[in-house]
Amino acid sequence: MADKKAQLTIDGKTLDLPVYSGTVGPDVIDVRSLTGEGYFTYDPGFVSTAACESAITYIDGEKGVLLHRGYPIEQLAEKATFLETCHLLLFGELPTEEEKAKFEDIITHHTMVHDQLSDFFHGFRRDSHPMAIMCGVVGALSAFYHDSLDINDPRHREVSAFRLIAKIPTIAAMVYKYSIGQPFMYPKNELSYSENFLHMMFNTPAEEKPINPVIARAMDRIFLLHADHEQNASTSTVRLAGSTGANPFACIAAGIAALWGPAHGGANEAVLKMLDEIGTADNIPEFIEKAKDKNDPFRLMGFGHRVYKNYDPRAKVMKQTCDEVLEELGLQDDPQLKMAMELEKIALEDEYFVKRNLYPNVDFYSGIILKAIGIPTEMFTVIFATGRTPGWIAHWHEMIGGNNRIGRPRQLYTGETKRDL
Repeated sequence: MADKKAQLTIDGKTLDLPVYSGTVGPDVIDVRSLTGEGYFTYDPGFVSTAACESAITYIDGEKGVLLHRGYPIEQLAEKATFLETCHLLLFGELPTEEEKAKFEDIITHHTMVHDQLSDFFHGFRRDSHPMAIMCGVVGALSAFYHDSLDINDPRHREVSAFRLIAKIPTIAAMVYKYSIGQPFMYPKNELSYSENFLHMMFNTPAEEKPINPVIARAMDRIFLLHADHEQNASTSTVRLAGSTGANPFACIAAGIAALWGPAHGGANEAVLKMLDEIGTADNIPEFIEKAKDKNDPFRLMGFGHRVYKNYDPRAKVMKQTCDEVLEELGLQDDPQLKMAMELEKIALEDEYFVKRNLYPNVDFYSGIILKAIGIPTEMFTVIFATGRTPGWIAHWHEMIGGNNRIGRPRQLYTGETKRDL
């Protein structure tokens, strides 16, 4: 029972609405009883609505805080690996050494995909957008792994989770290889998660080069820093699709489709396009002024964040990683990357941007890192989807294992009333 209540008075009638408190964050008003009184709440975009109860991730945008199961993202990025973070999101705790070894072994031995799945790729045009292929192939996994689709069976849910985390990077690399006409590379069990991904992306049967540990660590951090971000558009899509009882592969494919939108997962790709538009470092002052002009459509991409009104906590780690990668690859003098660093410097010092908390966000740095590694911009959102998969699965698993109801948003109808022909 709620300790506090809110009162809503409509047409002289007062309704008592329970007020609940989480472990941290704003209180929520339970408005479920309004339906019985003939009312709905109106909240476009659901920006003021808590659509679920969750114990996975917490964001305080005002303070620039991101916690996974209580652990700050900065600490996880410094002291944990992506797979350890996956374990944390799925099971609520960081793994012990024994649990870590077991979890890594399970994921490693699920990285292969069914051989017939490779035939599926040939149904796509070679120049298809990678996210189009990613959506289709991930959704098709249920046709290949239908032995674990009983969502009411905890073991089936667990096996599906393992398969998705393991196979998504394999599929992502296959998407890239297909787009450039190279043969698919099989995963190698002796490599780590991120090493395996880079191996499948950039090696060929004719030449297998060792994986640079600095680049592998950077890739691992990119995955980790994108692992979950609370109830964003794609995660909410996964939950809504899952509420119908759809299988997990279909739900994750729905999340990938939502992530494809440029307002969500395409931000780091937009950063590179913006740099192309600016052209050279000499043009930066002109574009800074355009960004300040409210009547000019130009916007600085990769600066500021809808949730964070302070510095994006992920950006601090990503900046460090960006510096490490550029130094390792000797790309400090690359014209576009130098321009990005100059843009960063100006934005951090310019009073207009500082006053409005328009700091570089995670997308700004991740785009630069991915370009430096050699990943084409059209693959950026596929990389994002690979990192976000454990978060989607954790939310899906939490919802299915809890008190789940099918999602059914309501509307404020403004169309015609009944009329006759």
